[in-house]
Amino acid sequence: MSNQTLRERVLLRLATVVDPETGVSVIRMRLIEDLTVDEETGALSYKFHPSSPLCPLAVTLTLSIRDAIEEVEGVTSQSIEVVGYVGAEELNALLKETE
Repeated sequence: MSNQTLRERVLLRLATVVDPETGVSVIRMRLIEDLTVDEETGALSYKFHPSSPLCPLAVTLTLSIRDAIEEVEGVTSQSIEVVGYVGAEELNALLKETE
């Protein structure tokens, strides 16, 4: 494993997740909020705030973010909360089912 912290590895991985509408990463767009990383246990929690309340790609982007983080060595679990999106309640329920 590298000398990077788990948080650094997660942020580097998230920088590769690009919003297809803008061509900009979710990190540069500041769509990931309140990222907490437990370096000891590998547990993460964060909020995903789509670029607009009616973002047509919110579901796709949420799943891309989740999948990207799952690939980071050392991550044992993640808790995602989608905020600021009209379908947030349904999307959060779907995420809970697939955790």
